[in-house]
Amino acid sequence: MEALTLRQLLEAVGGTLLGEGADLDTVFTDVCTDSRKMTAGSLFIPLEGERFDGHAFIHTALEAGAVGCLTARERESYLPGKFYVKVRSTQRALRDLARYYKSQFPIPFVAVTGSVGKTTTKDMAAAVLSVRYRVLKTDGNFNNAIGLPLTLLRLDHSHEICVVEMGMDHAGEIDYLSELVEPDVALITNIGDSHIENLGSREAIFQAKCEIFRHLKENGLAILNGDDPMLATLRGKLPQRTVFVGKEEGMEYTAMNVVSDGATHLSCTVRTPKTQFLADIPALGAHMVYPTLMAAALAEYFGMGADEITQGIQAFLPTKMRMNVIRCRGDIVILNDAYNANPQSMRAAAAVLSDARGRRKVAVVGDMKELGPSSASFHRAVGGYFAQAGVDHLIAIGDLARFMAEGAREMGLEQADYYPSLEAAQQALLRELRSGVTILVKASRSMAFEKIVDYLLANVPN
Repeated sequence: MEALTLRQLLEAVGGTLLGEGADLDTVFTDVCTDSRKMTAGSLFIPLEGERFDGHAFIHTALEAGAVGCLTARERESYLPGKFYVKVRSTQRALRDLARYYKSQFPIPFVAVTGSVGKTTTKDMAAAVLSVRYRVLKTDGNFNNAIGLPLTLLRLDHSHEICVVEMGMDHAGEIDYLSELVEPDVALITNIGDSHIENLGSREAIFQAKCEIFRHLKENGLAILNGDDPMLATLRGKLPQRTVFVGKEEGMEYTAMNVVSDGATHLSCTVRTPKTQFLADIPALGAHMVYPTLMAAALAEYFGMGADEITQGIQAFLPTKMRMNVIRCRGDIVILNDAYNANPQSMRAAAAVLSDARGRRKVAVVGDMKELGPSSASFHRAVGGYFAQAGVDHLIAIGDLARFMAEGAREMGLEQADYYPSLEAAQQALLRELRSGVTILVKASRSMAFEKIVDYLLANVPN
């Protein structure tokens, strides 16, 4: 972040200065919402949630080096030499500050949303664009009403393009975020069942994702997955220029001759309106053609050629716990896809595991959250995916995961076992740590299946 003054902060958030003696030329060089991570010269923004209130840590943050803070209420006392700015809502003020700060950077902004593959697409887009441009991208999963403003506040004048990820679990959130970003380019990966418990239907999810178009610039570009039946209905309906990517005929950007080695990468021929080239993608799963095609469309929009695009694709690195391939001693492979899960990403993961030809294939899978009244049927269907994918053993862990085991057995997989917890599954996991095995680990974020990955790694035989 580049320096801002207290005077600029007051202008940005429309706050009221509390206490006495504050110098309007006081400078802050960082914004922090966690008092435990405070650095000298920071502005502390205390956030409020159902189970916490950052206002309790204002004094601690200021003593740790913050030069000042925002606050939604007056204080009983004020530390000398520190400034306090009163606002109606600290979360809203964070957004207002990010909007003010962003306005100082006349660069293009790219926004990525969708039900599945947002982070992978963001990472692929940034990897390709970085061949020519200095790119700021969302770190990890900083894609919500707190994380996105904090991402924008990392901008500096060396950046030439900013690529952000936008998540949601309720209607109106994409509208809130895209109003802040005002993207020049909008990418939507697909429409799935994530958060259907909150939104009620896939149609409602579609409408919520389409909120991004209210704030896409008039001369901007929409890049959409044309193989998604709902997104395909947008052809010819948006005022902004729109291009579609996919495997089907009629797409502006398409992938042909998709081949996976089942171990490290897949390749395909990418055809664009301008050229055709061979892409070597250092990741697993045929679904990886979609982020690749979206990145190609984005790169051509910004004037890049085939050589630059292929170089960027080869430089792609997935975010942690997004189908990370871990090769262990004794010819044991662990696919760490533990960050999150929903029916669509589970189907893609089953396909990846299926590609592990000539190996014993084990799926360690857990609950998928926020799927509403149809949750049991979604989980049964996922179990069926793995049975059809030819896995040798499905280990289902969690309250809802028993339906996965049931679904797998119904589709003919004899070795489909259910365990209520990691502790209960430990012996089954240990028995699978053998030469020639590929073990997939995947569940919703709240299941914390990275603990299973850690357990497996700690018990790999010498």
